[in-house]
Amino acid sequence: MKVDYTGVGLIGNLYAALQSRQPGYACMGAAERIVKAVEANPGPILIATGFPEGGGAPETDGPIGAALMARAFFLGLRRETVIVIDEDWEEMMVATCRGAGMAVMPFPGDGVIRPFDFLRPVYIRTVPKDDRGAHAICDALIRETKPSAAIAIERPGCNAKGLYHGLGGRPLDGLVANLDYLFEQARQAGIPFIGIGDGGNELGMGVIAEDLPQFSPKAADTGIPGRGGVAAVTAADWLVVANISNFGATGVVAALAALLENPVVFHEPELETRSTELCVAHGGVDGMFMAPEPAHDGIAMEEYAGMVRALRGSVMRALGHSINWQGHRGDWRQLK
Repeated sequence: MKVDYTGVGLIGNLYAALQSRQPGYACMGAAERIVKAVEANPGPILIATGFPEGGGAPETDGPIGAALMARAFFLGLRRETVIVIDEDWEEMMVATCRGAGMAVMPFPGDGVIRPFDFLRPVYIRTVPKDDRGAHAICDALIRETKPSAAIAIERPGCNAKGLYHGLGGRPLDGLVANLDYLFEQARQAGIPFIGIGDGGNELGMGVIAEDLPQFSPKAADTGIPGRGGVAAVTAADWLVVANISNFGATGVVAALAALLENPVVFHEPELETRSTELCVAHGGVDGMFMAPEPAHDGIAMEEYAGMVRALRGSVMRALGHSINWQGHRGDWRQLK
């Protein structure tokens, strides 16, 4: 998670800051907390995502990780997921989930998710940009849907002034709903909150907010008078940092597969490729290319799939399996 694949130069400092505040393995810690939350509460898992790029188009980083975590939670824990995203990005999120092998189901009118054991269900709850409308839906999600855990992945987090920004200081006014409110309500309800981010301006990064100005150029000051910095102030109960937020989600999936000793939980890289392509085909853009390219923060899908394949291979070996260069599976202990 802490390899600087993108060359942005932040991840080493982010990881060091996290270890000073939250020692331990971040991805495995997240997986352990998700399992514990699911064991304690029958409710679904909430995942909030969606980060606007130029013109308000959603970037690929975030939605793909959300969809693949939803897959892992259903296959590994038999627990449904509700993905929370801005209403103008619903088509993109539906396509991304389908690419990840999930069946998007209508969100129930009463807000209650009733389990069933087929189709790999996932639910999408959209929120408007205005605070009044968004807060009403957030309140209903906590009150009626009763989630067991809440995850934010690559979702803008507000700064100390309640404002949202891109990592370079770009204002996001009017482009995203205030979902900090959702996670504040979740914490008040005792629902575990896990954050996943890669820059410092994402929801949940408040865990290391005091450290960010030491190494993130715009953390304390965007350069725009009266707006403050880009550092997000809402803190997760447990934070995962990665060079790319989607890869952080893959790290959580990898840890969950190892923890449950269930190789089915960890997706093949081809599935992530399909999810990425469908995300882009339905409005997603890469955050580095600033264009509808099948990539994750500037890492083209061909290379990114290799990263996923390498991580998956490590998990399979840990579970006693082997995958040879032709993709055939075997028992590593027998091969030895």
